[in-house]
Amino acid sequence: MQELMSYLPEFANALLVTLGVSLAAAVIGLTLGFALNAARIAIPGFALIYSLYVWLIRGTPFLAQLAVIYFGLPVIGLRLEAVEASILSLALYSGAYFAELFRSAWASVPHGQVEAARVHGISRVRVFWHVQAPQAMAFALPLLGNQVILTIKESAVTSIITVPELTMTAGRIVSTTFSYVMPYALLVLSYWLVTSSVAAIARALGQRMTRHLRG
Repeated sequence: MQELMSYLPEFANALLVTLGVSLAAAVIGLTLGFALNAARIAIPGFALIYSLYVWLIRGTPFLAQLAVIYFGLPVIGLRLEAVEASILSLALYSGAYFAELFRSAWASVPHGQVEAARVHGISRVRVFWHVQAPQAMAFALPLLGNQVILTIKESAVTSIITVPELTMTAGRIVSTTFSYVMPYALLVLSYWLVTSSVAAIARALGQRMTRHLRG
């Protein structure tokens, strides 16, 4: 127990870093994904740009993308701190997955509803926000929660550029104390608590939105 208590302050700080990086990246990535999907629908020809972005991001490892941003951008004079590079990399990475989730969610809305709204003279923008968006979001919320969880777990990769998050902290404690079980047990417990909380919140929001749509 004394060993456990001695690690808690370091893990608490590392947990804050993990949450800060992951949630900032998830918010930016979600916004990017939504914007990309909206542009794909609204702008003729944008589907090609959308497809290329998704293909590039989903077809390459996050580790490689992180390395390009952290080590490559200074070559052109743009130097980012480790945390900044991590947030940017995770946001771009998760944005592609969020975009595909939104694309699937919008495809789940019956096309007949969209056509009926257009026949009644409702503008494309109003159809997007008042017909498609509410139903699509109810469909997407559990999936978006899963993607936030994946983003949180993917943040462990940022330890390679010395971001002091949970995984790096556990590894550093192991290397200095040669105690393996307790640090990694705390690591697993920390991730489990965070991801379980996110899953519960996403599930509750999804159920609430579904009840709202059903009246």
